[in-house]
Amino acid sequence: MTPPAPSSTAAVPFLDLDALHAIIRPELDAAWQRVMRGGQFIMGDELAAFEAEFARYCEAQHCIGVGNGLDALTLILRALGIGPGDEVIVPSKTFVATWLAVSEAGAVPVPVEPEAGGFTIDPNAVEARITPRTRAIMPVHLYGHPADMTALADIARRHALALIEDAAQAHGARHRGRRAGSFGTAAGFSFYPGKNLGALGDGGAVVTSDPALAERVRRLRNYGSSRKYVHEEQGVNSRLDELQAALLRVKLRHLDNWNAARRAAVARYREALAGADVVLPVEAPHAESVWHLFVIRSRARDALQSHLAARGVSSVIHYPVPPHLQGAYRDAGWGQGALPLAERLAAEVLSLPMGPTLTPAQIEAVATAVRSFRHD
Repeated sequence: MTPPAPSSTAAVPFLDLDALHAIIRPELDAAWQRVMRGGQFIMGDELAAFEAEFARYCEAQHCIGVGNGLDALTLILRALGIGPGDEVIVPSKTFVATWLAVSEAGAVPVPVEPEAGGFTIDPNAVEARITPRTRAIMPVHLYGHPADMTALADIARRHALALIEDAAQAHGARHRGRRAGSFGTAAGFSFYPGKNLGALGDGGAVVTSDPALAERVRRLRNYGSSRKYVHEEQGVNSRLDELQAALLRVKLRHLDNWNAARRAAVARYREALAGADVVLPVEAPHAESVWHLFVIRSRARDALQSHLAARGVSSVIHYPVPPHLQGAYRDAGWGQGALPLAERLAAEVLSLPMGPTLTPAQIEAVATAVRSFRHD
């Protein structure tokens, strides 16, 4: 059965970016006009200002704007010298980009299953996967919920491993009071339009407090050059452009309020879905999630999604096929049944509408549709 695609014309859209942008349209208009008038479109003042502002927001020393979230992770790995012959521990439950970054650097992704009852990597299972070839642990703050960074940092420290945060979905999230992006050796962020802090195009950033690592990522993103026409190493072209940086500066000013609105929406969802025949997501005691996604679980997920679509409620499956079962990793030897928890979650998860502009009436409409679902 093919699940229905999300619809922007649904009675309850999955994410209403139009409504979100309408709130700040004058600020966005002023930002793009400022870039147009300035005449500098790559590596200019807007990027420098955004990098300083986002580093400060993440409680880190450096931010390097890059082309997208995948590049952010890949460039961190390359800057750390991780490549062929090395292994990087990754979650079994994540978007494939986490694994692709490791592969693109030439290393091997080594998957670890999630914590029971949650979606993020299980620290208790990490140590058993460490080998003499392991160079880094790359946890993902999946769906906006921080991984247990205290436990993972302890493991990384004891084994002299880099700790790289995949924070692509966790702008503003906190673990024990500290921001996502401030724990590891470095963190990779995505500014894909649907993210909590989303550009009006693609974009990403590396955040770190290691000055040497920051300098190397800056060089690698710009053709391996720190001075025009002088190329110290083989780099790539992956630069966050001035227009996206200017627009992100506007959105960053609103991010905390938007994240608070998401948390309020989750509280309403929990109340409205009490007693429904689904498993609601949990928030760990150590975490302050920013609820990039509100992901429920159902053993009749595909039927539930069709039921919601018939009632005007748009939903998305994040993600229907785990990385180890993708064609891209067919030769890695991870067959069906190798990572059972990731496979079970892939068959059960369903993301309900979520966003800062989601209204109480829309939440009630979603909850009514979910509660009315019956399956044998």
